[in-house]
Amino acid sequence: MSNNRASEIAQKLKQQAAVMRVGAKFPSARELSKSHSASAATISAAIASLTALGVLRPEPGRGTFVAGRDEPDGPSGMPEPDYAWQSSALGRSRVDPGKAGRLGAAGTAGHVQLSWGYLAPELQPFDELRTIGSRCAKSHRAWTMAPPMGLPDLRAAFAAELGAEADEVLIMPGGQQSLAFAMRTLADPGSTLITESPSYPGAAIAAQAAGLNLAAVQADADGIIPEQLADALERTRAKLIYLQPGCANPTGAVLSPERRVAVLALAKRYGAFIIEDDWARNLTLEGSAPPQLFMQDPDGHVVTIATLSKPAAPGLRVGALAARGPAGERLRTARSADDMCVPPLTQEIALALLSSAAWPRHLKRLRTGLLERREAMVAEVNVALYGSRVATIPTAGIHLWVKLPEGTDSTALTAAANSAGVMIGDGKHYYVDEPPAPFIRLSYSAASIPQIQAGVQRLAGLM
Repeated sequence: MSNNRASEIAQKLKQQAAVMRVGAKFPSARELSKSHSASAATISAAIASLTALGVLRPEPGRGTFVAGRDEPDGPSGMPEPDYAWQSSALGRSRVDPGKAGRLGAAGTAGHVQLSWGYLAPELQPFDELRTIGSRCAKSHRAWTMAPPMGLPDLRAAFAAELGAEADEVLIMPGGQQSLAFAMRTLADPGSTLITESPSYPGAAIAAQAAGLNLAAVQADADGIIPEQLADALERTRAKLIYLQPGCANPTGAVLSPERRVAVLALAKRYGAFIIEDDWARNLTLEGSAPPQLFMQDPDGHVVTIATLSKPAAPGLRVGALAARGPAGERLRTARSADDMCVPPLTQEIALALLSSAAWPRHLKRLRTGLLERREAMVAEVNVALYGSRVATIPTAGIHLWVKLPEGTDSTALTAAANSAGVMIGDGKHYYVDEPPAPFIRLSYSAASIPQIQAGVQRLAGLM
């Protein structure tokens, strides 16, 4: 049977039906086969396609009739779909589309990328990953099921870095999935998550997806302000706090030693969990990274998250989540509800990378490369963006938090920059509530130094 022949006849039958009244009986398949000199199979295919379009309506035992649908055809010849019913069926959207749309926005190949939160290709350990990946793919272990909690050796490798026991660690498909999983497992929909402000938009949309309400607490150069955190805990009775103690995105702030003690004391007083997002531990630029809150917490208030996607490669979606006590048991029990395991091949590659001599060499090269880019971006911002200032020179991470001159519309500037081929982060996306001043986030990890300089200069022209 020729599909072209059936389509040709279907078009003729459609024209025939168009001049008939709705409900009129259509000629039988035998009559149509004779009048169009076509096989019964071809006629059946043509009628089936018109039935799918709503042109004809077969009634078993009675025949085929002209249908009453009169929707206009779309560009493909199919009737325009009607999705109106979904709006009431879906209910209110939980996730802010503005924040979700910007998260991970990579732009085009022609954009200068000053917003991408991952490493430029030349900063990734690509040669090492290619060699390791090829070797791991040849092993049968990469193609069998891994334990739901993760490969034992990989759990042990992350545990050593997190100050945890191996059986307290879950292997996860990246940091973002870890956030979403921890939030929906540790808190009931309708409860409140407290977050420092400004903060990572991905945490906000993870909380929204879990059905949590957000309460923002102000942070400064030393991290979240304990007095305001205490007020928020008292007011909301929240049982979940999201923090980035080692390096806050977007500000680069590091939680001070005094505030670490105060925050842990507040978590203990109010019986709350702290989700510690330790995303930048391997992106330290000056000195040493501070210890995780997890190490300072003997009573299981802290659930800590680590990731390889940031310091290695965005496609290496491997991270770890560590928790103690009943919370850890609940997280481990709930893990298999998401998927049976992180792909074993990915885990084998991660394990081989972490246990190789190439890993410390990569981190040393990475530190040098990021420090050079940070210095170049800070210098360019100070020279080119008149009236703007870098709020804090970060000692870790990959972002600069830039305060713009009063009266600047950060959203309009971000849109104009995008149109001019420069991707930047609108500061409004990093606040739960209204921002106190106009800010933008500039990332120095995904562009070369010449690109950073050219991008900031282009941005200066727009301002």
